[in-house]
Parts: sequence; structure tokens; C-alpha cells
Amino acid sequence: MAESNSQTTSQTLIDGNTLAAKSLAAYGITHMFGVVGIPVTSFANRAVAAGIRFIAFHNEQSAGYAASAYGYLTGRPGILLTVSGPGCVHGLAGLSNAMINTWPMVLISGSCDQNDVGRGDFQELNQIEAAKPFSKHVGKAKDIKEIPKCFFEALDSAVLGRPGGCYLDLPTDVLHQTILESEADSLIKSAVDVSEIEKGAKKMSIASLEVERAVDLLRNAERPLIVFGKGAAYARAENELKRLVESTGFPFLPTPMGKGMLPDTHELAASAARSLAIGKCDVALVVGARLNWLLHFGEQPKWSKDVKFILVDVSEEEIELRKPHLGLAGDAKKVLELVNKEIKENPFCLGKNHPWLEAISKKTKENVSRMEAQLAKDVVPFNFLTPMRIIRNAILEVGSPAPVLVSEGANTMDVGRAVLVQTEPRTRLDAGTWGTMGVGLGYCIAAAVAEPHRLVVAVEGDSGFGFSAMEVETLVRYQLPVVVIVFNNGGVYGGDRRNPEEIAGPFKDDPAPTSFVPGAAYHVLIEAFGGKGYLVGTPDELKSALSESFTARKPAVINVIIDPYAGAESGRMQHKN
Repeated sequence: MAESNSQTTSQTLIDGNTLAAKSLAAYGITHMFGVVGIPVTSFANRAVAAGIRFIAFHNEQSAGYAASAYGYLTGRPGILLTVSGPGCVHGLAGLSNAMINTWPMVLISGSCDQNDVGRGDFQELNQIEAAKPFSKHVGKAKDIKEIPKCFFEALDSAVLGRPGGCYLDLPTDVLHQTILESEADSLIKSAVDVSEIEKGAKKMSIASLEVERAVDLLRNAERPLIVFGKGAAYARAENELKRLVESTGFPFLPTPMGKGMLPDTHELAASAARSLAIGKCDVALVVGARLNWLLHFGEQPKWSKDVKFILVDVSEEEIELRKPHLGLAGDAKKVLELVNKEIKENPFCLGKNHPWLEAISKKTKENVSRMEAQLAKDVVPFNFLTPMRIIRNAILEVGSPAPVLVSEGANTMDVGRAVLVQTEPRTRLDAGTWGTMGVGLGYCIAAAVAEPHRLVVAVEGDSGFGFSAMEVETLVRYQLPVVVIVFNNGGVYGGDRRNPEEIAGPFKDDPAPTSFVPGAAYHVLIEAFGGKGYLVGTPDELKSALSESFTARKPAVINVIIDPYAGAESGRMQHKN
């Protein structure tokens, strides 16, 4: 009987949809995000049957942001599935976001029948060319037999070396082609074997001489500083960072999404003395963070002209671009392991009374004291600080595992970065390297499925929330433990901020370009789908809503009414400490 079943299986025909699903499952993919339709609906259904959870969105843009954040949080490629043409174009938002933030993601789009290319077929587009500017790899399965190879090449490319976005094109005719299941299994096995060889060949070696030079620079520094970013978080380097900081006594500064790698409350944290730390340090070890606009390009006047940068990055090209004093190319976790090993052989440590640490500690205490004095006031109607303090305290009361915080907006994200406290790695998701607005709900959904043991809390400006607000239905549909807090100040930066001379012309009576409907009832939106909505305007109302929603761990929107004159225009980060 067993032999008969084996023979039956070997003679069974499967189509391209099934082979695509089997290829994803064979790679170890467990989640996929997207919007289905012609020609990929069957592929999504087969993927679910193969054990892959499909999270269906309303809009490919939000689904793409979810896929990009999922790649960051898990270290595995986030998968976005779209239809052809406009669906693929919408998906490019998430793909480009992954590429800029260097997160592993694969956009998979259906495309028109190859025989109809150039004839104006339904949703026809040269998607390969459209995706190229936003991808580190593009591929197209031109025949069913190419599917496993194309899938594994895209998935490998997303994670190997510097992570990033990849694109895979699946023509309609290829999805409908058939192949013997036995041949399909053989093709998948071959793809697995090639993938293992590729992964082995891509392992980077780190020169011990360069590590020794780096440690010598650190040992002889008078005012050292350790800076780390989301690249270090992606590499799971938190234990190595903790060992480095605590063995050397060096102060540290995280980038916004590096926050939590070491607790913000750590005695060596220099975030509250940022200007002093970067302006006066003489040697900066920068781990998994790029010297781009977020770090003022490593240039004057924010940094000293004499600072020596030791740049740890997985990309040799990034090191070449920035031209640091010394570059260490490799995985942040592995590089720091070698640095710690070298230090252990000849230890050194700054004492607590070292002038550099005393200066940073003094400035930190001054700035924290000034901020806490502002936060202590209960201002009603709400400014940004009063509700942010209440939210901070509520999140800290949750304890461990700490909630994942998602933050986007202008004033909301800027104030939140200074006030909200991160205590665990990879628990802050924000607009990131590109300053992308609209990521909020997608990131929430990604965090909820990638970290199901954690509560997810979004602190959103009303403008940022509006980009993806319809995805609250997705939260309710999948019953995800997400609480969305909307700072409602009536528009971008806060309603109508025009000077009198700017209110002119034939359309001067229109609402300002920055204005939304005053007092918008955002909390009612989620109630339409069966979620819980709260409208709050006082400290007690907010505390009650947070307590109830955090305990319930069910989809909720808290609509926090903010004084429309409390905000200011925001763009590049302004650090005044």
C-alpha cells in the first residue's frame, strides 16, 4: 500500500501556485502579508494550506510596511504579495522602505501572461524595471521549473550581506503551468542545496589586526563614546554591547531605533546629554548605525573636527562611503565578540570619577531634571508632554516582556523619542532612516504577529494615523493585541498655522493645507468593526483608557484631544540637550 501511495504522489501534477507555496515553506517562511486578487489569490490560499499565515490588508502600502518591519524584527525575509500593475506599484512603498532601512524583504507580484506582454494586457507593467531602483535583487520565473530557484535566490539575497528589499515576478501563465510533484520536490531540494552553499560562501571574516587597532584606539581615548543603531539591534548584539559598555565604563548613545538595546535608564546612557557627548568625544565606536542625517553625517559643527570614528558595519561599501578613521566590516554581534575578547586580554575601564563621565552625568541630570519639571505639570487642554508622561508610566508598568512601541508623526514622534523609555531590544519602531509617514498600522500588525507575547502600543499623530487608519479593521479581524493612541491636534503640526498674509487668493476660505476636521472622532472608526474606542481629554480619562485597554490586550483606539496650538513644524531631528 505504501509503495502504491508513493507512486501516486510521484505522478501527481501540481501547478505553479502550489510550487510557489511549497518553495516558501521549504525556506522556512511562516508569515506573508498582502492584498490578493488576479492572478495571486490561489497562491495565497496554497500558502495558507502549506502552513504559512497570510495577513490580508486593505492596502498594499501598509502591507509592505508590515513586511519590512517583520524582516527587521525576526531577521527573516518579510514577504509581501501583490497583484500586478498598480498593486505592484503600491507595494514599492514597502520595498523601498526596506531597502533604505536595510531590512530583509521580498515583494512578490503577479504579472500578466508572457504571451501578452506589450499588447496592453490587464494591469500590464514592466514590473522588473519598476522595482529595480528599490531592490538589491530582481528575478522573474519564466517557467514553472524556475520557481524554486527564483524564490531561494530572492530570499537569500534579502538576508545575505547587507539586508534589503528584493523583487520576484510571477507571470500568470507560469502560475498556471503544471509539473509532476516528484519533479517539483527535486527542484526544491536542489534550490535548498544551492542556498546552503551560498550562505556558507558569504560568511565574512574579520581581520584580527583591525580589531586590535580598534581596541588600541578605545584604550587610549580620553573621551570615548559608543554609538549604536538598529543595525546592531537587527544583529541581536545586545549582550555583546552590554558586556562592552560595562567592562569599559564607556558612555553610550543609541539612535532612535537603537533605543532599548541597553535600557534608557542605564547609568552610562548619554541620550539626555547628546550634544555634549557627540560634540566632545574624541573616539566614537559606531556600531550598526550609518553616519547619515540622523548622526549629522559625522561632521562639524555637531561633531568635533578631530573625532576618530571606528565604524562597524556589515557593508564594506558603507565603510568606504563614510571613510572613518577605522572600519570593521562584519556582523555587529560577531565583531563585538572579537572586540570584547581582545579587551579581556588586557582590560581597561573608565572610573566613575573620570572627568568625561562626570561631565556627561552632570549634563544628563540637568537635562532630565528640566524635562521632568515640565512633565510633572498636568496641562489641560493637553499639550504633548502631559499625555506622553502618562503613556510612558503606563508602558513601564507593563514590565517584561515590554510592549513594542510604534511611533510616527511630527511632534508626536519627536516628543515621544525624548520622553518614552525603552528597556528591551527591538521594542521601538518609528519613521526610521527615511522618515517615512504611514508606517504605523503596518508596523503594529508586523510586531503583533512577530512578537505575539508582547503588547503593541502605537503613539501616532493624527496625520500619521490617517495614512493607514483603515487597517484598524485588520487589527480587529485578526484580534491583535494592539492599542493605537492618536494625538489629535486637528492637522499636520496642529491645524491652521498660516500667517495673515498667507491667507489670500481665490481659495483663501478653504481649510489650510495643514488642517483636518476639528475634533475628529477617530475612536469611532474602530468601533465600526467591533473594536474598542476611547475619547479622552483629561489625565484621569487617559489613565483609565490605558489601564483598561492594556489589560484587555484587544484592538483599541484612544483618541487623545490635544491643544491645536501645542505643536510645531518638524522635520530633521532637533536635539537641544
